[in-house]
Parts: sequence; C-alpha cells; structure tokens
Amino acid sequence: MADPHSTTEDLPPLHPNSTTTPLLDSNQTHQPEEQYLEIKDTQLDHTLQKLEAFLTLLGFDQSCVLSFVLSWFAFLVIGVVLPVLVLVIFNCSNCEKYQIEGFELVIVGSQACLAAVSLLCLSHNLRKYGIRKFLFVDRYTGHMVRFRDAYINQIKGSFRLLICWSLPCLLLKTVREVVRMLYVQHDSWWLSICILLAFVLSWTYVSTITLTASILFHLVCNLQVIHFEDYGRLLERESDVLVFMEEHIRLRYHLSKISHRFQIFLLLQFIVVTASQFVTLFEVTGYSGKITFINGGDFAVSTIVQVVGIIISLHAATRISHRAQALASLASRWHALVTCSSNDSSHHRYSNSTGNSEVANTINSLHLSYSESDLESCDYVSMPSNTQLASYMSSYHRRQAFVMYLQTNAGGITIFGCTVDRALLNTIFFIELSLITFVLGQTIVFSST
Repeated sequence: MADPHSTTEDLPPLHPNSTTTPLLDSNQTHQPEEQYLEIKDTQLDHTLQKLEAFLTLLGFDQSCVLSFVLSWFAFLVIGVVLPVLVLVIFNCSNCEKYQIEGFELVIVGSQACLAAVSLLCLSHNLRKYGIRKFLFVDRYTGHMVRFRDAYINQIKGSFRLLICWSLPCLLLKTVREVVRMLYVQHDSWWLSICILLAFVLSWTYVSTITLTASILFHLVCNLQVIHFEDYGRLLERESDVLVFMEEHIRLRYHLSKISHRFQIFLLLQFIVVTASQFVTLFEVTGYSGKITFINGGDFAVSTIVQVVGIIISLHAATRISHRAQALASLASRWHALVTCSSNDSSHHRYSNSTGNSEVANTINSLHLSYSESDLESCDYVSMPSNTQLASYMSSYHRRQAFVMYLQTNAGGITIFGCTVDRALLNTIFFIELSLITFVLGQTIVFSST
C-alpha cells in the first residue's frame, strides 16, 4: 500500500511493498536513486527542523496551551515589563541632556506593539498549518526532487539575511547604551552594567521577533518564486495548454493562500510602523532641546529595525506579484513564437500537436523541394488540407485563450483585494510623504513662529 503522505513524484519507481516481484536489475538500477532521494529528504527535514527550533526559541511555536502561556509570558516579561521597570525605577531626574523624558517609553511601546503583531499573526499560522504547509514545501504542494536544493538554499539564505540585519543594529544599540552608561552615572558600575544588559536583552528579543516575522514572509514568497521561475521554463518543455492552465491555477491558489494568511500581518505592520514613525517624528521635531546620539539614539535604532522589516515584507510581496504579472508577457512571447515559426523547422520545439506538425512539415517542405525560382509559381506549392488548417487554428485559439486568461488573471500578493505592486508602493510613498509634510508643518513651522 502506498504511503498517503507521498505523491507520485516523491515515490520511487518500485515500492518495496508492491505485490509484483521486480527483476533484480530493476532494483539495482533504482537503488542509487532511492538513496539519493532519501539523502535529499533528510537534508530538507534537517533544515526545516533547525528553522522550527529557532522559531520555537523565539516563541512562535504555540501549538499547545503550555507553549502558548510560556511564549506570551516571556514576551511580556522580557519585551515589556523589563524595559519599563528599568526606565521607571532608575530614571535619572538630573540628566535631562542625556535622556528625553517619556521618549523611551514611546519607543518601548512601539517596538512591543510591532513585535506583538508579528508574534500573534505568525504563531497563529504556524499553529494552524505547521511548518511544511506554512512554507508550501509539504509533499502535496511541490515537495519535488528538482526543488529541494533550492528550498534548502532559500531557508539558509533567510538565516543569513536575519544575521546581516540583526548584527549591525545590535552593535549600534550596544554602542549607544555603552556611551549612555559612561555619561549617566548610577550608584555603582554593577548597576550600570545590569541596566545596559537589560536594555540590550529586551531590545534584541523584541527586534529579532519583528525581523524574523518579516523574513519568514520573505522566505514564503521566495519559495514561490522558485515555482514561478520553473513555470517560465515549462513553456520551453511542454506544449499542452491544459498543462499550463493546471500549473498556473495551482500557483494562483498558493498565492491566494499566502495573501489570506499574511494580509492581516502586512496591514497591521504597516499601520504600527506608520504610527510609530509619525509619533517619533512629531516628538523629535517638536522637542525644543538639543538631540544627540546619547538621548536620541534609540530613535535611530528603532526606526532602522521597523523600516527594514517593512521593506523586507514589501520587497518580497512586490517581487512575487511582478513575477506573476510577468507570466502574461512570457506566454504572449511563446504564443507569438509558436505562431510565427509555423513555417520554420524549429516549430517542433514549441508544439507537438498533430495538426501543427503537419502544417509545419508542409511548409518546411518548400525549402527542401523547391528552388527559389520554383517558389515564384504557386502551381507547385501543395496547400494544406482543411483538416490540417482546422487543427492548426484550433491550436492557435487554445493558445490565444490561454494568453487572455493570464492577462486577466495575473495574480500576486493582495491585501484585502489590493495587489502589492508598484502602484501600491507609489500610494504608500505619497501617504508617508503627506504625513511627514503634515508633521513638519505642525512642529517646525509653528514652533518657529
């Protein structure tokens, strides 16, 4: 009996439990292939286990009541209570030039809100679908041999992306806290070091959750980009329009599922980041004192993390949307090449239908049987029959219908029906520019008058 968790492409050619007794040579032929598939499966499983362990460490794994309680308890203690207590208890009342009163609480609140949104949305999806279905690498949705290496590379690349953005921000945060510790003296050095570690630990935990959520969405989109690139190469390997339609419907289904799972996260992320930047800009431009790296360094660090997170998310969404929209262009080019090369010997590379092949052979025979002078007379040219023309036109209309289908069903990542593409990015840019102009008008202009 076949394994219910495997598709035809994942099974070896001869199942060990098959009732048919295979030949010895057949088993020997397929044994290296089975070992190769097993090794590849082990590598992908090991990579997914590492990713799942990392997500569990951050609190994204909330599959049971205990893990749910521990995750949110750790988040509230490390991300919210710890920095607030340090700011309230060890507040320096005589250090106005080294800290801006109330600004740190605003930064802690904005970072905690963004991390809470990330933790809430992604933990819900991981609890509901699991890591394989969440990433669309399970055996029912593309766990195929030719994609496994690409899956592993993309997952490892996501870890590298997280490290590349987390380490510089962590270094900047640590330098800022060290400089502040040197200027803001407490009762003892041990107390100053404990305060520094508390701030750095809380910021690292919250910022890592925020960036991890954006990079996970980036990973999901990049894994689908692999399938879209393979779909572009499918036009060179296949000629059946129904195969193209079936594969495109599957890709669109995956994009709709991704959009449905992440639309709340993307919308809340945009709202929280916009509100946070709005309040930060309002506070900074409305402050009458001098802002330095010591008292305003947290603004820069928190802004970098928030902006980087939303840029990663928008970049991933627009990339997959543009790949989906570009399929119509690829299909139009394929349709034009097949149609225009019907009198070329390369026609067999694009179409395998009987009618098209007969028409191509009929027209190609002109170049083989007749000289240039003979071609000037139409008496020697054998015209295709009505059956051949009907078959050729039928193939043409199928391709034309397929191109029109792609043009009207491009797909992409959507947020409640709005496709995340260049048009939406332009809208976001003008919204942010309007908010910045409004804040500057309310603070700089009115304060100077």
